[in-house]
Amino acid sequence: MHTKPVSQADEAFLYQLYEGSRAEELAAWGMDEATRDMFLRMQWNAQRQSYEQQFPGADHQIVLEDDNKIGKITTYRNEQQIRLVDLIILPAFQKRGIGTRLLQELQQEAMREDKPLFLSVLQINPAKRLYERLGFVVTGGDEVYAWMVW
Repeated sequence: MHTKPVSQADEAFLYQLYEGSRAEELAAWGMDEATRDMFLRMQWNAQRQSYEQQFPGADHQIVLEDDNKIGKITTYRNEQQIRLVDLIILPAFQKRGIGTRLLQELQQEAMREDKPLFLSVLQINPAKRLYERLGFVVTGGDEVYAWMVW
């Protein structure tokens, strides 16, 4: 497993990844395909704009396994912190330790630089248990998100 910087050539994959991450949630809403696609594209564009505003200069990387695109990781670094902004792995590659390895690499970087590592996660996201196993603790949040630090 390794990463490479996101390029224009990755746009279709990034949308596919985002779409897949929302599939279960949207299936429950019963939208027709055209409405679902319009909604997803609007949400995807809003997320990208939000990330650019909140985390200017963030590092966007494609996660590869044997040169196959299997996910993405977005991180933000400044003088005070490292922040995991987004991490998505295709479902076919989940539960194989890939997310764990990526998080452990960030933890090692945070340790070397003596900085906290922050993230936020949906309260209902199963990844929250992974973060807790890796030593992240909840520092706050709301009904939707848990804010965590390591």
